[in-house]
Amino acid sequence: MTDQQQSTDTTTQNIAQAMQEVSERASLLVREEIELAKVEVTEKVTKLIKGAVVGIAAGIFVVFALIYLLHGFAWLTWYELFPDEQFFWGFFVVAAVLLLLGALAGYIAARALKSGSPPVPAMAIDEAKRIRETVQSSHPEQTV
Repeated sequence: MTDQQQSTDTTTQNIAQAMQEVSERASLLVREEIELAKVEVTEKVTKLIKGAVVGIAAGIFVVFALIYLLHGFAWLTWYELFPDEQFFWGFFVVAAVLLLLGALAGYIAARALKSGSPPVPAMAIDEAKRIRETVQSSHPEQTV
């Protein structure tokens, strides 16, 4: 074997090894990007679920508040027709507390739903764009 053949074989091996390294690193990069996207989507879906649960709680509070409010109006009607004792004030206080709790839960639910929607992995997409720009750039060391 001549020096030129040996040099060509060594160069071919180096190129093959470099290509294998690039392939492995690209594969690792893709797996990491997919994992990042999964984490982002999971986080946003969790916020949406929490918002939905708090929204359901808000609905329940409002339904019970309406029940107490209607019950209080019933007692008020009774009181106006037969003014012996003022039982209705207890019902109105409970209804007011339930309405306040419902309003607070609704506000929290609206914020959670607004912050979690839509469940798009924005960080993974930005990172993938940066990687594509770096790979396509003629000067990858200058890309940030």
